[in-house]
Amino acid sequence: MEVLDTILDAIGHTPLVRLRKVTRGLQPTILAKVESLNPGGSIKDRIGLRMIEAAERAGKLRPGGTIVEPTSGNTGVGLAIAAAIKGYRMVFVMPDKMSQEKISLLQAYGAEVVITPTAVPRESPESYYSVADRLSGEIPGAFQPNQYFNPANPQAHYETTGPELWAQTEGRISHFVAGMGTGGTISGVSRFLKERKPGLVTVGADPEGSLYSGDTPRPYKVEGIGEDFYPATMDLSLVDRIVRVSDRDSFLMARRVTREEGILVGGSAGSALCAALEVARELGPEHLVVVIFPDTGRNYLSKLYNDGWMRQNGFLVQFPARTVRELLAARSEAVPPLVAASAVERVGEAINRMQHFGISQMPVADEGEPTSVGKLVGSIQERTLLDRVYRDPGLVESAVGAAMDPPFPTISADASIDQAFELLLNGTPALVVVESGRPVTMLAKLDLLEFVAHRRF
Repeated sequence: MEVLDTILDAIGHTPLVRLRKVTRGLQPTILAKVESLNPGGSIKDRIGLRMIEAAERAGKLRPGGTIVEPTSGNTGVGLAIAAAIKGYRMVFVMPDKMSQEKISLLQAYGAEVVITPTAVPRESPESYYSVADRLSGEIPGAFQPNQYFNPANPQAHYETTGPELWAQTEGRISHFVAGMGTGGTISGVSRFLKERKPGLVTVGADPEGSLYSGDTPRPYKVEGIGEDFYPATMDLSLVDRIVRVSDRDSFLMARRVTREEGILVGGSAGSALCAALEVARELGPEHLVVVIFPDTGRNYLSKLYNDGWMRQNGFLVQFPARTVRELLAARSEAVPPLVAASAVERVGEAINRMQHFGISQMPVADEGEPTSVGKLVGSIQERTLLDRVYRDPGLVESAVGAAMDPPFPTISADASIDQAFELLLNGTPALVVVESGRPVTMLAKLDLLEFVAHRRF
């Protein structure tokens, strides 16, 4: 039988995958090292076990001890897997920009997670580094692996990731590209490869707002790479070129990899690939470029794979400078006038009007025609009205005012389509379009679906 002793034995030996679609038109061969296939879903599985074993050998971590670590999430998972098997308590400190998926994942392994603010300097007592240091001193038997200063971090990649790449490419690798975070991956792998091939070129991908590429430290959205200080685990002498990549380019490239190559990756993989493609444009067919895809995109479903989050942060502008008025003008049929119910008429009469016009919802005016927004006092909707009438058939003889729902939100005809999307995607069933203070028509989800289906933007 072929059986692993524990899940820790499944760490490493991840595959190299040829990228074909996102690299179309480029001459060199570009391969991705898919680290999401580690048991914990990231390259950090490699260092988690190594740092714990090194601490055990040095007597810094004993049975019943506690592991405390500042982490963007993936290192925590790598540590948590080993700690769960070995029986250690875990306390992880994370900045508040990290995804909820990462927090929940650490908690799933039994870890305690402490959240700290992102937008504070490293020396602040509130920073996730400072909080981790404080907890390490306060908790009896605590040990902080500290991936930023632990030599076992780059050594793990020198002993595993580097040799794997050398063997998998049969020594043909000419360019190695990776994101720059703690420096463990890029330093450890580069040292191994350059010892065997001094001419190998190492390229680091760095987010805008990180110190490595000479930027002024400031907050950014991509997770797991970039720093506002120089970790001891980073050896910049091994990095031949640094490419600065924006959050937007990182996230959009990650989404392309997922949709075109079928590999679900995180934002830092998008950063690394952006850097790899920039370098590859200068190379010929004889070169072989390997780029690290550090983790899975499952940790970012609520962020870079969420269209609403992407639009809110300005990374996904699907309908630039388009207004609700333009959407209405693009309708396949003429815009119908506003059909409304009166709060004083019978529910049965309102139902007949909905059937006559083939609509499923109507705004309700206090009485008469809704000549201004102020006259709108409620709404009736097919779904809720059916529920009420089914439970109380006599309701059809009551006044609409006794059976109506709250008013629909209003939106100006000159408002952006993105604003309409946000309102409707957040649970609003329909919008009343207003022009010069007067309600003129309704805008429903179906109108937006038709707009997108015909790509009128």
